[in-house]
Amino acid sequence: MEAKISWGGPGGMTFLAETGSGHLVTMDGAPDGGGRNLAPRPMELVLAGTGGCTAYDVVLILRRARQLVHAVDVSLQAERAETEPKVFTKIHFHFTVRGRSLKPAQVERAINLSHDKYCSASIMLAKTAAITHSFEIVDDDLAATGEAPAA
Repeated sequence: MEAKISWGGPGGMTFLAETGSGHLVTMDGAPDGGGRNLAPRPMELVLAGTGGCTAYDVVLILRRARQLVHAVDVSLQAERAETEPKVFTKIHFHFTVRGRSLKPAQVERAINLSHDKYCSASIMLAKTAAITHSFEIVDDDLAATGEAPAA
C-alpha cells in the first residue's frame, strides 16, 4: 500500500493525497493552525476510514450469513488526548443496520468479528483507544407497515 501527499503551498495548510489505487483526497487544517477549512482534517479521515473499514466488514459478514441486509450506517464519536500526540483515546461506534428479518445475534457477531479480527483500522486504533460499540436494527418489513419494532 502506498500514498503520496503534496502540500498545496505557502498560502495555507492544504494537502492533496494520491492513493496507491489512484484516488485523490484533499485534506486541510483548521484556521487556528494556518488552514482554511477547505477539506477534512487528516484525523477526521482516519476516523472516517475506520468507519468505512468496519462497515465494509459488517456488510460482507452479514451477506455471507445470508442475512437480508439493505443498509449499514455507522456513526463514530471519538475523544482525543489533550496533549501531543493527540491520539484517539475513546471511540464509540453506533451501527444502524437495515434489512429484512435480521437476526440480532448475527448483527452482533458481524460487528464483533469486524472489531476483533478483520478491521485493521479499528484493531490498530484499539492500541490507544477504548473501543465500544452499539447497534440498532431497523426491520424493513416493519418500516414498510409503520409498525414499531418490539423492545
